[in-house]
Amino acid sequence: MKIEFLKLLNFRNYERLEVHFSPTLNLIYGKNGSGKTNLVESIYVLGLTRSFRIVGDKTLILDGKNACKVEGTVKQKSKNVYTVLLSKDGKKVQVNHNKIAKISDYISKITIVLFHPDDLRFIKDTPSTRRKTLNISISLVNLDYLQYLNRYKILLKQRNAYLKQMMMNGSLSSDYLNILTEKLVDYGIYLYEKRKLFLESINKEIGNFYEKIAHVSGLKVEYLSDYDGKNKEQILKMYQNSLQKDLSFGKTNIGIHTDDLKFLLNGKDLKDYGSEGQQKNAIISYKFSELEIFREFTGNYPIFILDDLFSELDEEKVQNILKLLKSEIQTFITTTDLKHFVSLDEFSYKSFYIENGSIVREDEHERRRK
Repeated sequence: MKIEFLKLLNFRNYERLEVHFSPTLNLIYGKNGSGKTNLVESIYVLGLTRSFRIVGDKTLILDGKNACKVEGTVKQKSKNVYTVLLSKDGKKVQVNHNKIAKISDYISKITIVLFHPDDLRFIKDTPSTRRKTLNISISLVNLDYLQYLNRYKILLKQRNAYLKQMMMNGSLSSDYLNILTEKLVDYGIYLYEKRKLFLESINKEIGNFYEKIAHVSGLKVEYLSDYDGKNKEQILKMYQNSLQKDLSFGKTNIGIHTDDLKFLLNGKDLKDYGSEGQQKNAIISYKFSELEIFREFTGNYPIFILDDLFSELDEEKVQNILKLLKSEIQTFITTTDLKHFVSLDEFSYKSFYIENGSIVREDEHERRRK
């Protein structure tokens, strides 16, 4: 999957931009605050219709404007034009200038793997942050997963509401609760199995990538779930045993909405025992693993974005990471300068110097012949 052409209108600090990208490597450099991250953010928005930053859609619109547009020509098996329109009134998406009614039908058409410094939250933050990140990744390769997840959330909300009613009115029948519980379990088992499969695939790759980056072996991801090792009958029994607790709290205390995962380096949880450098290398290894999984699941590599990759990494780690890049994968890297790339000779690539929301210099670099 490659994005050939990008057009921005009133996006962040870009009033208007039209740019053709390299199908292999694109280096976006400039001073801090110039708009480097905004540019790769627009590519992410094109794919997922929202930012990877913790912001609302309205903040993506240039100050003083009422709407913004991100449009890209993307080549996979065929070439298509994708458009995301954001305004004060909401969001619209189009494929080949035809409106797509449901955002969920648009997501997964453009697959993107992103590394951003805030991704350290995947290790450091709460289980809900890790579940959200995992859900996004699986949804990009399995549209059914997103639909099951949405149905699960609806059923969970209904079950919690009925638990509160039962708590306030003890005469309510448990028949309806049992129906909700069984449906919740059915959807939960599907989601659990897809998460387990995805993380098993991650573990086939992540240790190898981490060893190539950090020269240390033993990284794996551990999946923690109430459903682990249980069949449907055992899971339903688990809900029965938790009923009094659920009634007391007025919510469902067990299920895949409480799932978590851990990054373990030789058995030690990186959240508690890992340095920031180890955590960052683990996340980068996870992202490289996702590239291979996306190709396995979809038949194509996704677009790869590495934003502010080099901060707080020593030069050896930087070069180890650059050696892992593949020419088959269209990659975007933001950086303040090009000093890390002096030895890069495996790619023909483009570099773009950004200044105040504009590309002021664009250069093409041919692969060096040996």
